[in-house]
Amino acid sequence: MDQTTSPNDTLTAPAKQSRVALNVLALCFVLSVLGRGLSDSFTVFLKPISENFGWDRASVVSVYSLTWLASGLTSPLVGRLFDRSGPRVVYALGLALLGCAFLIASRAHQLWQFQLSVGLCVGFGTALIGNVSNSILLGRWFGPRLPTAMAVMYSATGAGLLVLLPLSQVLIDRIGWREAYQVFGIAALCLLVPLVFLPWRLLAGGSPHIVKKVETGLIDEGWTLLAAMRHHAFWALFSTFFFTAIAMYALTAQIVAYLIDVGFPPLQAATAWGFSGVALFVGMLGVSTLDGIIGRRPSVLFSYGVSIAGIILLWLLQWYPNYWLLTGFVICFGSMIGSRGPLITATALKIFRGERVGTIYGTIMIGSGLGSALGSWGGGLIHDWTHSYNPLIAFALVNVVLGLIPFLVVPALRR
Repeated sequence: MDQTTSPNDTLTAPAKQSRVALNVLALCFVLSVLGRGLSDSFTVFLKPISENFGWDRASVVSVYSLTWLASGLTSPLVGRLFDRSGPRVVYALGLALLGCAFLIASRAHQLWQFQLSVGLCVGFGTALIGNVSNSILLGRWFGPRLPTAMAVMYSATGAGLLVLLPLSQVLIDRIGWREAYQVFGIAALCLLVPLVFLPWRLLAGGSPHIVKKVETGLIDEGWTLLAAMRHHAFWALFSTFFFTAIAMYALTAQIVAYLIDVGFPPLQAATAWGFSGVALFVGMLGVSTLDGIIGRRPSVLFSYGVSIAGIILLWLLQWYPNYWLLTGFVICFGSMIGSRGPLITATALKIFRGERVGTIYGTIMIGSGLGSALGSWGGGLIHDWTHSYNPLIAFALVNVVLGLIPFLVVPALRR
């Protein structure tokens, strides 16, 4: 034994490692709540902004589309920046962008101003404090327990919806949508100060007193981005993220507006969709538990089946706008909207592990960004062209089916 290391230090090292790992998970959870909650809050702002300026649905939804397009297209940059500069720089830049974007949006009068601020800047900011950065950081600490940690982190999407969607509606009702954006901007900038002064050397895995599981669990297998792009698993994961995101965001961008249009009061509509966050948390943990019992592929396919049931319930709501169907929709669709994410992400990090995993995973996540943008923008166009939600719902159903196909036919995902 090293003379500078006492037996007591050796005994307490695993406990200290676990404590730091839980702190990292809590930090990633909070950042994910902020990123997803603030970006998805636009679904509540959609109707008041549209009515304020008299813009059609497709024009306003284009802002939301740009949010997720920017988030997806900048994912490789985020992964590379994280690999090179570490979490402090990435997270601080993300919060700064979000804060400034919402303050600019509170003074916007032209569509392009919303597209630049709430679209591009919020999208990039969300990517910086979102799944790519958090997945890489969690991968350094949780090793074989990564799917469970990812489930907790992904459930932050639901927590963000639960907290920030009703809060957005309350702020809009009481002080107006411009002032609500001011509150969001100031809050994000205020959080920047404590974030910068966190003990990042320890949290990032750089402390000599912590034995990092990443060193033994994620051996560098020499993957480069070009090598990964030549592997069929890369494009299978890309297409799964792409088509699933189209289906989910074609609906989520307009769910609050849809519920209002079928007869629910605005605050009830926002609160009901916000409670999908509770369902999502249960769904995340449930699907991750199933992963350990019946395997990854059956668990993912099960989640797709429940999502399809939720979409059917949403379709029925326009004829039977009652709380039973609404509850069923929130439970089925809400619980599964991101439940596949932890399993698919853990699969990607396992297949392409190594020094460049951030860049590779970030590039795969372009599929999610493109799908989110295409889904929300396409959904807005479909609504404007048809003046009906039925073609939109059918569009979402088709893409859910396309999203699950790789898990049926691609060898790497079938295993």
